[in-house]
Amino acid sequence: MSSASRSRTEVAHRLRAVLLDPEGAAALDVHGRIDAAVLVPLYLKDGDLHAVFTRRRDDMRRHAGEISFPGGRQDEDESDLRRTALRESEEEIGLAPGDVELVGALQPTPTIATNYAVYPFVGLIEPGREWRPSEAEVAEVLEFPLHRLRTGYARRRLLRRGVPFRTDVYCVDDHLIWGATARIVGDLLERVPDDLQ
Repeated sequence: MSSASRSRTEVAHRLRAVLLDPEGAAALDVHGRIDAAVLVPLYLKDGDLHAVFTRRRDDMRRHAGEISFPGGRQDEDESDLRRTALRESEEEIGLAPGDVELVGALQPTPTIATNYAVYPFVGLIEPGREWRPSEAEVAEVLEFPLHRLRTGYARRRLLRRGVPFRTDVYCVDDHLIWGATARIVGDLLERVPDDLQ
């Protein structure tokens, strides 16, 4: 079967086999004072998986201008982090929960500076969506094929708040992904079979 004729059902089945169980992942304990969840939206186009990111507005108090997956902190009345990821995705980019097929999760990861424990959930969506970015939070919605992320991997020296450090990054054109989002991307690329990238 050619990669172009691969079906969404087949991709969902193959992803479920390599991803963490969402319920089990939500129960993992991660260092971080504040629980947060992100959605890793993936879609199949021309036989390749693409991931959807947001670039945060430059005037945000936290993570200004950074590229991340749609998501945010868990509300006090939310007992399920999967709901948090879906709610935040709808608020940030207009992706309705009913339009997402949750197929698994990735390893939760802490943020260093802001003390969040970030739980990533992976969902399949249809390609060709018209995004409705939140004017208050999102500068733009970005869509990258996984193979571009893979080839954009590098170790770079960054400077944050005057402190230099070396870290894993992913560069696509002039877009730089680093920090917790880069760790999530790395986990995703390690798990997804090569022929889907």
